[in-house]
Amino acid sequence: QTSRGEFDSSEYEVRRRYQDFLWLKSKLEEAHPTLIIPPLPEKFIMKGMVERFNDEFIETRRKALHKFLNRIADHPTLTFNEDFKIFLTAQAWELSSHKKQGPGLLSRMGQTVRAVASSVRGGVKNRPEMFTEMNDYMETFSQKINVLDKIAHRIYKEEREYFNEMKEYGPIHTLWSASEEDIADSLKGVASCIDKCCKATEKRMAGLSENLLPILHEYVLYSEILMGVLKRRDQIQGELDSKIDALANKKTEKDLFSEEIGKLEDKVECANNALKADWDRWKQNMQYDMRSTFTNVAENNLRYYEE
Repeated sequence: QTSRGEFDSSEYEVRRRYQDFLWLKSKLEEAHPTLIIPPLPEKFIMKGMVERFNDEFIETRRKALHKFLNRIADHPTLTFNEDFKIFLTAQAWELSSHKKQGPGLLSRMGQTVRAVASSVRGGVKNRPEMFTEMNDYMETFSQKINVLDKIAHRIYKEEREYFNEMKEYGPIHTLWSASEEDIADSLKGVASCIDKCCKATEKRMAGLSENLLPILHEYVLYSEILMGVLKRRDQIQGELDSKIDALANKKTEKDLFSEEIGKLEDKVECANNALKADWDRWKQNMQYDMRSTFTNVAENNLRYYEE
């Protein structure tokens, strides 16, 4: 649903497969190499915790894909991307036809070869201090968020094992009460108490799987995306640096090189400005998400222990 004027209708309903989301993400990365494109949930999200095609898995992934689209829609630049508009509005056959208009295999191979060649040349000589700080920040962030992700999964696993054990103890006390008249009421009381603990634990587990685990894992994926964006920015700068070096070593073709360098300087400036603006926005969102997630977990834990 939309109220924006560039759409022909205020409401659309289309069917999309996971591979369509992958296509959209790759198109956004291609069009905006130094913007932070939100991560997609992995094809096998929360591996080992839910079966691939059961309702819980499908609902978890649906929510993550919904969040992916909302993050793009909220982004000041990505929201106006033409491929995003087509993704939201085109019927299946129209989208399929549009996908075929993408760059050919040779063009894609050329981009890959250039990217590899650029990254192999080594570190960037004239990288501004700000981007070195970003790089250091992301290395630390990546380590910490991966540790948090592992701890959260371990907590959930232990909680689930505890829950499964408790589920067995309640009925045992109820059966026991039938053969022990003198302490029947006490045994029924224990069974009832275990049942309440079971329900409270189940609620707590739902809070972890709905709020904590997806957010932490989303930022594990974000850390990989950010490292990729910083590398792409370095590649653009590396291209400019190599041209400046080439100009210094050549006596002829100075005009041609100067023109190319001018274009590359503009490209580097655009890349830097895009990443700087997106970086501040991303950090603000990340800090808000982390704060609200951990506050929510703390409040759920308080409720659980009070119960």
